[in-house]
Amino acid sequence: MTFHGGRRTQAERDAITVEIGYALCSAAFAAALLFGAVAGPALLFDLPPTLSALLLRTGQVLAPVLFLARVIAVLVRFRTAPQPSQPGRTSPDS
Repeated sequence: MTFHGGRRTQAERDAITVEIGYALCSAAFAAALLFGAVAGPALLFDLPPTLSALLLRTGQVLAPVLFLARVIAVLVRFRTAPQPSQPGRTSPDS
């Protein structure tokens, strides 16, 4: 994102909003999927109490870590990705 005198255009603000929404939704989905994969057997099957507690605790620790890692990765990638040039304009190297 480039700044024009410190102000963002509406298109830039919309792009940031969409990217934040995507980051949060995809992170929530990934964290829920991970939690279900790790803690799911403990919730579905009659496992020994120690193993059940271990699986639940592991899922509770890994899911938020994955959530944060996914949000950060998506937002950093968005920030550093080159933005497309303006439509209708030719770039110097074309």
